[in-house]
Amino acid sequence: MTVPKEMPEKWARAGAPPSWSRKKPSWGTEEERRARANDREYNEKFQYASNCIKTSKYNILTFLPVNLFEQFQEVANTYFLFLLILQLIPQVSSLSWFTTIVPLVLVLAITAVKDATDDYFRHKSDNQVNNRQSQVLIRGSLQQEPWMNVCVGDIIKLENNQFVAADLLLLSSSEPHGLCYVETAELDGETNMKVRQAIPVTSELGDISRLAKFDGEVVCEPPNNKLDRFGGTLYWKESKFPLSNQNMLLRGCVLRNTEWCFGLVVFAGPDTKLMQNSGRTKFKRTSIDRLMNTLVLWIFGFLVCMGVILAIGNAIWEHEVGTRFQAYLPWDEAVDSAFFSGFLSFWSYIIILNTVVPISLYVSVEVIRLGHSYFINWDRKMFCAKKRTPAEARTTTLNEELGQVEYVFSDKTGTLTQNIMVFSKCSVSGRSYGDVFDVLGHKAELGERPEPVDFSFNPLADKKFVFWDPSLLEAVKMGDPHAHEFFRLLSLCHTVMSEEKNEGELYYKAQSPDEGALVTAARNFGFVFRSRTPKTITVHEMGTAVTYQLLAILDFNNIRKRMSVIVRNPEGRIRLYCKGADTILLDRLHPSPQELLSTTTDHLNEYAGEGLRTLVLAYKDLDEEYYGGWAQRRLQASLAQDSREDRLASVYEEVESDMVLLGATAIEDKLQQGVPETIALLTLANIKIWVLTGDKQETAVNIGYSCKMLTDDMTEVFIVTGHTVLEVREELRKAREKMLDSPHAVGNGFTCPEKRSSAKLPSVLEAVAGEYALVISGHSLAHALEADMELEFLETACACRAVICCRVTPLQKAQVVELVKKHKKAVTLAIGDGANDVSMIKTAHIGVGISGQEGIQAVLASDYSFSQFKFLQRLLLVHGRWSYLRMCKFLCYFFYKNFAFTMVHFWFGFFCGFSAQTVYDQYFITLYNIVYTSLPVLAMGVFDQDVPEQRSMEYPKLYEPGQLNLLFNKREFFICIAQGIYTSVLMFFIPYGVFAEATRDDGTQLADYQSFAVTVATSLVIVVSVQPGRLLRHPLCHAQQRALRHVSKPVPVCGQRPEHSGAAHGVADHHAHHGCLRHARGRLPIPQAEPEAGSLRHGAVQPAGEEEAEGAAPLPAPRGPHQLPPLGLRLLAPGRLRGAHHVRQEHAAQLPGAGRLHHPLQLQLDREPAAQEERQRGQPQRGARQAPQGLRAAPWAPHTLPAGSDLPAGGHLRGATCGQVWGAGAGPPSRPQGGVRRGTKN
Repeated sequence: MTVPKEMPEKWARAGAPPSWSRKKPSWGTEEERRARANDREYNEKFQYASNCIKTSKYNILTFLPVNLFEQFQEVANTYFLFLLILQLIPQVSSLSWFTTIVPLVLVLAITAVKDATDDYFRHKSDNQVNNRQSQVLIRGSLQQEPWMNVCVGDIIKLENNQFVAADLLLLSSSEPHGLCYVETAELDGETNMKVRQAIPVTSELGDISRLAKFDGEVVCEPPNNKLDRFGGTLYWKESKFPLSNQNMLLRGCVLRNTEWCFGLVVFAGPDTKLMQNSGRTKFKRTSIDRLMNTLVLWIFGFLVCMGVILAIGNAIWEHEVGTRFQAYLPWDEAVDSAFFSGFLSFWSYIIILNTVVPISLYVSVEVIRLGHSYFINWDRKMFCAKKRTPAEARTTTLNEELGQVEYVFSDKTGTLTQNIMVFSKCSVSGRSYGDVFDVLGHKAELGERPEPVDFSFNPLADKKFVFWDPSLLEAVKMGDPHAHEFFRLLSLCHTVMSEEKNEGELYYKAQSPDEGALVTAARNFGFVFRSRTPKTITVHEMGTAVTYQLLAILDFNNIRKRMSVIVRNPEGRIRLYCKGADTILLDRLHPSPQELLSTTTDHLNEYAGEGLRTLVLAYKDLDEEYYGGWAQRRLQASLAQDSREDRLASVYEEVESDMVLLGATAIEDKLQQGVPETIALLTLANIKIWVLTGDKQETAVNIGYSCKMLTDDMTEVFIVTGHTVLEVREELRKAREKMLDSPHAVGNGFTCPEKRSSAKLPSVLEAVAGEYALVISGHSLAHALEADMELEFLETACACRAVICCRVTPLQKAQVVELVKKHKKAVTLAIGDGANDVSMIKTAHIGVGISGQEGIQAVLASDYSFSQFKFLQRLLLVHGRWSYLRMCKFLCYFFYKNFAFTMVHFWFGFFCGFSAQTVYDQYFITLYNIVYTSLPVLAMGVFDQDVPEQRSMEYPKLYEPGQLNLLFNKREFFICIAQGIYTSVLMFFIPYGVFAEATRDDGTQLADYQSFAVTVATSLVIVVSVQPGRLLRHPLCHAQQRALRHVSKPVPVCGQRPEHSGAAHGVADHHAHHGCLRHARGRLPIPQAEPEAGSLRHGAVQPAGEEEAEGAAPLPAPRGPHQLPPLGLRLLAPGRLRGAHHVRQEHAAQLPGAGRLHHPLQLQLDREPAAQEERQRGQPQRGARQAPQGLRAAPWAPHTLPAGSDLPAGGHLRGATCGQVWGAGAGPPSRPQGGVRRGTKN
């Protein structure tokens, strides 16, 4: 072993590590951290970072160059700088330099001001934090020093309610045994207090004189961002002492309920875990951003082509024509040939035509996105009054992506549920408690139960606790040893902190709601946890205070999934108490007795089937000799410098074996309000929801049924539980075979409309029309995510309507999301509330954090946040859809108006000898996008609403165009360009034709160049400014109409007709019920939704129970006599609607515009469904005229209603599955038997 010269010999005898580097540790390469107390000279050799933090990027001297350098990293800014340089060349530019520099400087200045403002506030925050005062022990006395002057190795004193200045090793405190309490809200968002403890050897260093002589050295891990882990060793007095996270006070924590404490600085400034976790998150770009970058490259290529064409024209013109006018139109001195003139003309036209990609496009996009983000922040309907928490858009770059989501990955606990745990049932020694039975032995429902259990015998009971089964309390009072041991375990095996503000008023502060619920249950049943010290736990057992010696705590983590404590009771008996997940604990029990194990397992399955969260409880007696040897092995593992956690896990595994089963607990975690409705609505919007949870299978399945993800109407629910690769592959194969063999599969002629692109359709399974669900466990998922099976799993899962993954780890959650992102090319959204959801949230395209009971780590990692899952429907269907629609309209219009503006120069080139002469005035060119046409496009991009927000929720199928990316794609882009070019042709050639031969009265030419330019410019501004108004005047733009026609595409039926099951199918059965009225000009898209009963106003639905004053603006009235009300409605009485798929014809004439048909319509008369519904009700509908019998009995044959026909008098009008009328004959007679006749005009 090598002993460094500076290291005292006693360190070598203590077994110090062999060597360390004195060089300054570079970022990420430091192998270990060494800090010696009260020795700044020694610690400075390592050149550790100071405690001064710097989150700002600039100072006064570096702001201008650094900010400009960053801005010119953007390709667009560099491109416009290149154009500016070209304009400074006289032989090239025909425009003044200010036409480019004004918008460029404006954009750079706006961005620079924003960056400077942000950096100013960062400077202000840094100065405030760095100048906080701290008491530092220097040369034997405490001195006030700003935080920035604190160094590694210093000993500092903290007082109550002070922030921790750096990452400290706790040395001593005012509390007994070196305890102190901290609040970690700034680190993990959890407001409950956590306990930290000094190691016993330093806990007595309470006075300054002894601390000044302390010269211990800490050797620990290098700086990292793991908040819950720390490993190190303290070398002092020729001994080694292991250090863990329980001994550390991290920067950002606040000292609570502790008068004072001393700590040794281990990590300072940027090396602290708080700063290590404040790194930049991964930058996410939307699909529209990526498409826009591609389109900009195409536009640049188009620009080059135009420049080449005009340059060739210039060279030809100069060679053929220009040479004849050299006398008074000489070439410039540098131009010696027509070819070189064409070369210079090329660059001139590149400058003139560059407005096809204006720099204002990027600024406008950011302004619109910022406005959309504020709308989300200001939405009162997404504000939680109970928690006083508004929705927050934590990014401004993903708003339109919210309108394109296809897959939602959700956590369960705290996301779908409230994460407020209630002790509901338990199993003690083979007997189940918690259910109440009536006199006949039947289980009583909640409303039929008697009074809850009376805990008045216990003065320390929690009055909010409710339990219904009195037999459990009777067992405790009768002294049942199993019941006593059960609640003794719950009162001892935990990390809860107890606080007694007033006599008899206990307040528990638990790190998880589960622990708090279990300790509270033990408290009410007579086993009251009162207090704890590092070495003892005091419990009042049935009124008697009993103090247990705490020998060891075996911590819980996501890998172990269990927690244990080892205690010695007053009689000296040592016992291990353990609680954990059944999948882990049942494998570590003693082989006997099997009967108890079987009964408890049945109870666990029963509890899980009811949606309860379960834990198994067990214990094990230890003798003194065995415990002494095990404690020594645990100490050695805790002192290991490498693989410490693995060694400790192995030691824990050794003692947690052959345990005796004690029982099980069941905790209820209720669903959040509005979760079933939200999931149902998102499903109708063709959004697939996958639940990724750590709960056991039965619990997750029950929650799936509760929140309507799983329904009894589903064709089949596949459960994959294989433990080997072969088993998992076989189960997935059988599931796919059942899908394809099902009578509901593709053999009936249905095609799935959700995927139109072959690139997104990996197999025929995507076209399966039956409703399936997949439930897969964590160990099976581990095999399914292997490289050779992941596609099989994905293929099977994506064919299902719902997917539930149980017992998954945080890493597996992220892997599932990444799998869908990689192979489906679909927009994914992950939503969660806890630290275990952070990886999933960061992996998805869009991350949403729920500010719930588990802190705010998920919120800090998210792109959007709110407090309840039900707000997700509004975020997607309203804000997301509007943002996508507005951005698509904005881009289409922006490209249109700029091509209309720029292409005029191209046409003018053919009439000016290709001389690069501009049509417009230079100031008009400069201000066209900034002033003349900026407000209409911005107003449309920020405020446009095609339908009111209520309609977006009522008709979720309106969301599908975004998923299919139909409103802005390459096709729409080329259509906009074509419209812009067409407009430019009209804007140029009409004025040119007017002015070309026009003369004044005196015979002189009427127009000059300036008059022509002003006329063209004025006409252009008027025309392009009217376009947004034309788009806003109509409910749907052309792209939306095409999109909705695409969504509502009729599906042919081969061999059978789709069955209607009322609300069971509703809109969700979009495979068969996409109706579409065809008329002479095209097709009218029919939104297929099933609103509640309400009043008919202007063809819209007023939901039942809602007043008009609540702001639901009605849809526009039908514009022509050929427009019918939505086919997803059934008329029960004049002007009253009910959700169904038929329109009763006896009331059709009373609808606005539903009388005589002025255009040929192809309809379908549906004879059966309405009659079936009436028969199901048991009585016919009053006032309903029956269709002629001949129509019902006639064979189906297509008919077309000619122009001028009235609506059919009999039968039922429904969405045309095949776009035809089924009448009584082979052709449309003059008076069809189905009641189609000609009548007078309404």
